[in-house]
Amino acid sequence: MIKILRRLTTGLLLIVILSALNAGDTVSEVDLAQLQTPGLMNVVALGDSVTSGTNCNCSAFPQMYADALQAKRGKPVHVDNLGVGGLDSAGLLQSLNQDDSTAEVATARASVVLLTIGANDFGDHHDDVTSGQCTSDCVADEFEQLTVNLGKILDRIHVLRDHLPTTILMTGYWNVFKDGAVAQQQYPASGRVASDQLTVRTNDAIAAAAHADDATYVDIYTPFEDDATNITALLAPDGDHPNAAGHALIAQILLNATPSHVKAAVHKG
Repeated sequence: MIKILRRLTTGLLLIVILSALNAGDTVSEVDLAQLQTPGLMNVVALGDSVTSGTNCNCSAFPQMYADALQAKRGKPVHVDNLGVGGLDSAGLLQSLNQDDSTAEVATARASVVLLTIGANDFGDHHDDVTSGQCTSDCVADEFEQLTVNLGKILDRIHVLRDHLPTTILMTGYWNVFKDGAVAQQQYPASGRVASDQLTVRTNDAIAAAAHADDATYVDIYTPFEDDATNITALLAPDGDHPNAAGHALIAQILLNATPSHVKAAVHKG
């Protein structure tokens, strides 16, 4: 009788394990294989529609970056692109605070974190800004909350990483709204100026958060808005997202900003 019970217990245990492995919120067989790859570096990309590659019809910059980093270091690099269209800083913070969420698990095991967030925090004021009617006062509350959220996001990343050495690359934006030929067609001159001013202010907030932490601020504004560059050639037809050339440029900028000493992280499990 005891032997039968032991067999039943063992059988039930195997069923539980197999069920867990087949569940969507647990480590998959692919993940298990990756974690056993010698020298594997895990990268997680957290952010909005820029990160997700909306309207790009290409491999978004996180995958381009991972491929280039792998070629540079000569060892495998795995990237989890968790970009979500429309995501703002509050939404990202919520996902990082959710137990066993994809964002929480992927961030915990990533020695490199790519972070692009903040533009959607001002979405409610799009028409006010792009019409040229918005002054800095109309987004004062959003800026205050963005600053708080960025600090909390960085703190949460460190907690999830158990304060292990982590390379955090925080990008700014070339524009928080539309740019190039599309913006020229849809926004008056005053609206384009206001949008640019809001972008610079947003980038300053992101840079300040990075400098207050051990993160690295990565300037996207300058290379996109360089006088020698036709920004329209870097944007998708919607004028709001990068095209393949734009994503390739972001990936190269991120690669240039990656410390040469960055190493694969010990898996936290």
